[in-house]
Amino acid sequence: MIRDLVLRNRSYRRFNQSREIPKASLVQMIELARLSPSAANLQNLRFWLVYTPQDCQMVFPHLKWANYLRNWEGPMHSEQPSAYIMILSPSNCTKFHYLDAGIACQSILLGAVENGYGGCIIASVDRDKIHQELSLPEGWDILLVIALGVPTEKVVIEDMKEKDSVEYWRDSQDVHHVPKRTLESLILSP
Repeated sequence: MIRDLVLRNRSYRRFNQSREIPKASLVQMIELARLSPSAANLQNLRFWLVYTPQDCQMVFPHLKWANYLRNWEGPMHSEQPSAYIMILSPSNCTKFHYLDAGIACQSILLGAVENGYGGCIIASVDRDKIHQELSLPEGWDILLVIALGVPTEKVVIEDMKEKDSVEYWRDSQDVHHVPKRTLESLILSP
């Protein structure tokens, strides 16, 4: 059921790095993005796959992890992602590319979860460094990076009270808690 996939599709930030993701699995995830809707059917997005340990190590230092966890530097070496998917758009792209990127991310991550993986969409990226390090083609901008792997952390959803903070947090057992607004608070119509 789609609801089960959505519930399991959390922002995971710690992975079993020893469990590699084969290129074929990443390509299957891109196939889901390819089949997804695109604003005005422009299909401007392109994807750059990173799945070798060397390339993953090259990308990792150029990402910022979990801004709300102020005393956390990000995953330890053994917990780092096994793969990344870079979502690229043409430098002179229309405004619709961000809509397409969101749709593509959801499709990719639902496919990842269905196959036993998890991921995290990262927007806080040193785009120039990654572009240079990976020798990405000129004329293509990095919109987002999806970090992927086999999750090793527990993430739970909690209903927020109206005045609660939206900030996620970790408890003393290292369980990651994500507050979500209640369904009733989201629907404004009578």
